[in-house]
Amino acid sequence: MSRIVILGGGPGGYEAALVAASLGAAVTLVDSDGVGGACVLTDCVPSKTLIATSETMTSVAGAPALGLSSKGAPTPRPASWEGEGPHLTPPEVLTFEAKRVNSRVIELAQAQSRDIETRLKREKVEVVHAKGRLVGPTAVETDAGDSFVGDVVLIATGAAPRVLSTAEPDGERILTWQQLYELPEIPEHLIVVGSGVTGAEFASAYRALGAAVTLVSSRERVLPGEDPDAAMVIEDVFRRRGIEVLNRSRAASVRRIGDGVLVELTDGRTVTGSHALMAVGSVPRTKPIGLTDVGVRLGSGGHVVVDRMSRTSVPGVYAAGDCTGVLPLASVAAMQGRIAMRHALGEAVTPLRLGTVSSNIFTDPEIATVGVTQRMKDSGTIAAEVVTLPLARNPRAKMLGITDGFVKLFCRPGSGSVLGGVVVAPRASELILSISLAVSNGLTAEQLTNTFSIYPSLSGSITEVARMMRSEDLFAAFDDTL
Repeated sequence: MSRIVILGGGPGGYEAALVAASLGAAVTLVDSDGVGGACVLTDCVPSKTLIATSETMTSVAGAPALGLSSKGAPTPRPASWEGEGPHLTPPEVLTFEAKRVNSRVIELAQAQSRDIETRLKREKVEVVHAKGRLVGPTAVETDAGDSFVGDVVLIATGAAPRVLSTAEPDGERILTWQQLYELPEIPEHLIVVGSGVTGAEFASAYRALGAAVTLVSSRERVLPGEDPDAAMVIEDVFRRRGIEVLNRSRAASVRRIGDGVLVELTDGRTVTGSHALMAVGSVPRTKPIGLTDVGVRLGSGGHVVVDRMSRTSVPGVYAAGDCTGVLPLASVAAMQGRIAMRHALGEAVTPLRLGTVSSNIFTDPEIATVGVTQRMKDSGTIAAEVVTLPLARNPRAKMLGITDGFVKLFCRPGSGSVLGGVVVAPRASELILSISLAVSNGLTAEQLTNTFSIYPSLSGSITEVARMMRSEDLFAAFDDTL
């Protein structure tokens, strides 16, 4: 019987453990932070739970467009707020209760962690709650004094929020995204430093929950790594909802000033608020766990270097998840872990295909993407035809009062094979699946066109944009959606 030792209980670790156990291996999972890792306990699950609450607030704020109204007046702006626009939701309709919401966030995360650990134990995985480190290529010791030797070791230790020396979090006013759920009240004025995925998600959520929000972005626009058309939609929505977006503004330092914070920008300007959220990326948790001592090669940023089978530079040592720096997604971590175990245990397995990975940004509206990107097309890296259909043309969107968003499709010239797509819409994370299936299975726009979609439905825009890809139906597609 093969013996597997796994360091880290996040998606890469626990999914690998389940696969290895199902293949008959003896599996030990060593984890110090709680099964499910940061993804379940402090990052993905908590943040999306909070965002679910904020989505309800946004829905209520949009009620007048559907013919509904309240007797309440908009919440006045706090004294520290220098932006424009009122709070979104009248307090007579909904009031955000920070302690109750944060308690629910934490309880759901802990419940999910317990469920995962119960599943692991049911599958005969040995779970050891301790800190582990490599003391040999396939030997692990823990701070509890236990030793484990495996035929294979998987490193799945994840990543942690990046901390700047000039803006060190104190857990009270200067915060990482893992510390927000400890706040007793909603921030009066939250300054978000960093306009990537994490910064944009929390800026969107806290604005909907009633906080004044200033977003400090060092780039030309928010979400600089995403589809430019999608980023433009989100930035426009942010500004209309009263978020103050400071583009081309880099934070030099963040410090406490009484009951608030002061953010100094590199050009000398300052921004004051009640709280600051540092969303400036993450760093891999690869030290000090003995990786370089046994010869595991790390990249310049400290990430474990792996191939598409999740192998490291040391035979018998695999790695999965955010510690590898491949893509910081729970779905990718889980797939890396599954691939590693199937490969290590001699099963047939397909190498990781990054071109088929779908991802989502949980702003409001959401941004979901898969496959080929606009940047690839514009640079000439990939030859692709692209068609975009505004969501406002969709009949279901009209019924729901949705005016922002679109569906974009990339197809191979000639064959019409679907290469990628972008969806900007409420629940884009659900709508992207049909495009992901097309990309993964080499389906064509013609096949999407001939697939029945519900009328009326938001998903109908996916078959419509595929129909637009056929030049002879270009004008008919527009007529059908009016």
